[in-house]
Amino acid sequence: MITNDSVQSREQLLRELQGIGFSDYEAKAYVALILTPNSTAYEISKTATIPKANCYTVLENLRKKGAVQAVSENPVKYVAVDPQKYFNQVAVNTQLRCEKLQDSLSRIAVLPQEELVWSLNDKNSVQIQIGKIIDSAEDHLWIKASDTTLAPHKDALREAASRGVKVLIVLFGKDVVEFDLGKNSKVYLHEGNGIPVGIAHTLITITRDFQEMLVAEVGVNSYGSYTKNRPIVNMADSLIRHEIYFAEIFKELGEEIDEKFGPALFNLRQKYLPKVQAKALAKLLQKDDITV
Repeated sequence: MITNDSVQSREQLLRELQGIGFSDYEAKAYVALILTPNSTAYEISKTATIPKANCYTVLENLRKKGAVQAVSENPVKYVAVDPQKYFNQVAVNTQLRCEKLQDSLSRIAVLPQEELVWSLNDKNSVQIQIGKIIDSAEDHLWIKASDTTLAPHKDALREAASRGVKVLIVLFGKDVVEFDLGKNSKVYLHEGNGIPVGIAHTLITITRDFQEMLVAEVGVNSYGSYTKNRPIVNMADSLIRHEIYFAEIFKELGEEIDEKFGPALFNLRQKYLPKVQAKALAKLLQKDDITV
């Protein structure tokens, strides 16, 4: 019985294969051979819903890619090359090709990389760039983010701290101990309480060594911006630096500040936040007696 989940899973596989250079028919034929090995071209055309006239060409293209092999004659039958073996080789070849292209293209012209702001338009791009920033840190990492946003990067942050990088985190959340990464790390709850304001639970701002920064939303529709542009990096550094100042002030004067401006500075925030966010914060704080 074919379920909606199995259909969606198969469609996702086909899209992923097309994403690395398979044509629509090649992706269908390869998946068909994974499911029904030792098949003839005729059998594959039926299983994969590929026109019979196209199937031989498709299989020959897959053979040239190294994705399938013929294993018998009269009739000719095919099997898919083991996915782990095949895609490991694809990854190696692609890496080598990319390195050659980087070298060749850099000889043509030098692009003004440090002046550009790069857009990141999906979850993988954002997560990969966060990882690269953490891994390349030499002196310090400053981060403002929620505990759920940082959770996937905890091991990388711990490794950075262990090699001497000073990791400082302004955290939206409740448990600073969770992100205690050793003597080179320091964690502050945002404004002394860690209450997520607005969309803070999905945002991250991270800077490295006064040299590069990333700001991103990591929700369902992730997107962000990354740059080494010096004025923008300075602005992000200043933002986090002032968050650190606030954290130190709240540590010393938190009760007085709450008394004057309300918990989570609500008396101030309701003046300047978008109304939807102000209402959400009021609900979070259970301040039903406040007009927003």
